[in-house]
Amino acid sequence: MAHTSRSIFWSIAGIVVCGGAGGLSGWWLVGAFGLAGVFAALVGAIVGMVVATGSWVVLTVVLRRLGVEQAP
Repeated sequence: MAHTSRSIFWSIAGIVVCGGAGGLSGWWLVGAFGLAGVFAALVGAIVGMVVATGSWVVLTVVLRRLGVEQAP
């Protein structure tokens, strides 16, 4: 399946939005618990990746159900 410029643009936009949500949530959690150092970096990275992945999955499912994006 060939990817169009529009498809690539929306994929990149989705990655930025979901990655930003994950990064902000990890940063917020580390700040809320007052963590610092290497442990804070690990917790923030893990939480951020989990949230980013979860939001990517939810966004993909919602867009496919709405018919905006089609499964490959």
